[in-house]
Amino acid sequence: MRPAPLLRISWRLAGWLFAHRLEKSHPAHVVAWWELRRLPYNMIVGATGVLSLGVFFAVAFGCERSRGVPLGLPSPPLLVVIAVAAYLIVANIFYTGGWILELLVAKVWRVSTPVFGPIAFTLGTALSVVVTLVPAGLVILLAVFTSCRGL
Repeated sequence: MRPAPLLRISWRLAGWLFAHRLEKSHPAHVVAWWELRRLPYNMIVGATGVLSLGVFFAVAFGCERSRGVPLGLPSPPLLVVIAVAAYLIVANIFYTGGWILELLVAKVWRVSTPVFGPIAFTLGTALSVVVTLVPAGLVILLAVFTSCRGL
């Protein structure tokens, strides 16, 4: 039985996204490797952010509805938009640090780094996903431990 077309495409995309380079690359190739993955990285982190904010607001509004306390909601709500924009900027600054770090490792230790990029990309993306889920986790914990009564 053949896998569904969407599953095959997903596996191919994951294979490309996390692929190792086979040999030492010129610095321009290192930067290009990272920059080709910036959009998928932003899509992964962005989708996680939408999920995290959805959970955050669902719990916050659920607490407001049941207890009258808008748990975790900032005042004014515009702060959420500012925080999201700031988070996206900081996440991309750290992303840029991935290829800068790879180039520094190659230069300082004079080693070939063809596996460094995929490992750093994978770990960095995983860490970004975990950090992006923090607001949802915190509001859930706050709701559970305070019974939606706030601090």
